[in-house]
Amino acid sequence: MTTLAPKQQTRIWLIEDNDGFRNALVRVINQRPGMNCCGHFSSCEDALAELTEETPPDVIMLDVGLPGMSGIDGIKRLRELAPAMRIIMLTMFDDHDKVFKSLCAGASGYLLKTTPRDKITEAIAEVIDGGAPMNAQIARLVLEKFTKMSAPAEEEDYGLTVREKEVLEWMVQGLSKKEIADRLSLSYHTIDTHLRNIYQKLQVNTRSGAVVKAVRERLF
Repeated sequence: MTTLAPKQQTRIWLIEDNDGFRNALVRVINQRPGMNCCGHFSSCEDALAELTEETPPDVIMLDVGLPGMSGIDGIKRLRELAPAMRIIMLTMFDDHDKVFKSLCAGASGYLLKTTPRDKITEAIAEVIDGGAPMNAQIARLVLEKFTKMSAPAEEEDYGLTVREKEVLEWMVQGLSKKEIADRLSLSYHTIDTHLRNIYQKLQVNTRSGAVVKAVRERLF
């Protein structure tokens, strides 16, 4: 593990066992104004050990296929130690089973490693802003998987307003807060307020948690 000099910026950790990809992504992140990759690790075990001693980062970029503890198994352990931390999964393959399991475990986003480097840093900014970054292909796979695996549940009235259901539906489609605001001709801050209300009513803490519950319980 290498810990870099801290800055007053968004703090990011990277857990990736491929040395070349890890080092390249560290450089890309540190070149983005306002971001600092202050720790990088080759295994979940190393990151978990460090997390018990250090201040949690704002975001963890986490490889799915790691030696030892997998990225999917690591999500729950990492979030137990730092519930407010966002986790973006990285993978070489758009495997819908892994996507589904990652989001259900608490991941905030899911990206292919082939994603352009500037788009990866944009995804970090998006997840800090409350988004759930994933490309259109992965979003489609997620919806297909949820549809196949979700059994009809007893309807529960969470007290969502018509507008909140509209916002939630666009969230499931993978739109960012700004995109939802544009679609509904509302301000960014209004959408932010709707999202906070949705999280509170659904009793979830993350966007991915809201999406999972919305599709599993067929809330619209």
